[in-house]
Amino acid sequence: MQSVVLAGGVVGAGVWLVALRLVPVHANLAQALSMLSPMTRSPVQTKVRGWTMVGQWGLDKIPEKLRPIPVKDLALLGMTPAAYLARKIAYALVGLLFPGVVSTGLILVGMTMPLVIPAVLMVLAALVGFILPDLDVRAKAARARVEFSRTLACYVDLVALERSCGSGSKQALDTAAALGDSWVFSQLRECLDRSMWAGVTGWDGLRELGIDLDLADLCDVADIMRLSGSEGAGVYRILRAKARGMREGILLNDMTRANETNEKMSLPVSVLGIVFLAILIAPALLSMMGLMS
Repeated sequence: MQSVVLAGGVVGAGVWLVALRLVPVHANLAQALSMLSPMTRSPVQTKVRGWTMVGQWGLDKIPEKLRPIPVKDLALLGMTPAAYLARKIAYALVGLLFPGVVSTGLILVGMTMPLVIPAVLMVLAALVGFILPDLDVRAKAARARVEFSRTLACYVDLVALERSCGSGSKQALDTAAALGDSWVFSQLRECLDRSMWAGVTGWDGLRELGIDLDLADLCDVADIMRLSGSEGAGVYRILRAKARGMREGILLNDMTRANETNEKMSLPVSVLGIVFLAILIAPALLSMMGLMS
C-alpha cells in the first residue's frame, strides 16, 4: 500500500510539474520593478534554479502567516523571496518523501512496521525541512552583518580622511567607496550611484540602505554625513570616534562569543574528568566489594 501511494504521488507530482511548465506565465509587476534596481552580488550566493516558479506560486497561494519572509535578511544575502520559499518547499518535500522511501525499502526486504510510524515520521521530517532554511538564512545573515560592520568601520575611516583633506561630503563618500573591491564596498557604490540618479543625497541613500538591511551603524554614519552636508559641521573627529566605537563593539561581541564557547566546552571536559576518575576508582571499589562479600 505504501509503495502504491508513493508511486502515485511521484507520478502526480510529475504530471503537475509538466502542466505547470505549459501554463503561460504572466510577468509580476512588483518583481519587474524591483529588477530596475537589483541588489549587488553578496558574499552568500544562494540560488534555487528550476524551483523559482514553485516559490512564486507559494507566495501567491500560501497565506503570509504560514510563510513569514525575512525580507531584510534576504535583501542582505541577495536572495529573492520566491527562491527562498522554493527552497523551503523543496526541503519539505524531501523530508516528506524520505521516510516513505526508507519504509518502502524495508518492506521490500521483508521487514514490516505499522503504517502510523512512517506517516508520523513523514510529517515531522517535512516540518523540519520547512524550518531548516529559516535557520540557515538567519545564521548567514548574522555573519554577513558582522562582515558588513567590519568593512563599514574601514569605510568610515576613509571618509574621515577624505574630509580631513578638504573634500566635500558627497565627494568623500564617493571617493571612499571607490577604494575597496569587497562586496560591502560594491553595495555602497551601487547605493550612492542610485541616489545620484534618483536626485537624492548620498547620505539619504545610505540611510535607506541601512533601514532595508537592518544596519544601525550605517544609519548612524548617514546621519553624521547629513549633519556635515546640511550644516557644514566638521565631522572628522565624529567619524573617527564612530569607527573606533564600531571596532570596539565588534571586539566585545567576539569576546562574548569566545567566553560562551569556553563555557560550553567546560561541560564536556568535566564529564570526561568524571569518567576518567570512575575508570580509576572502579577496580578498587569492585575489589573491595568482592572482599566484603
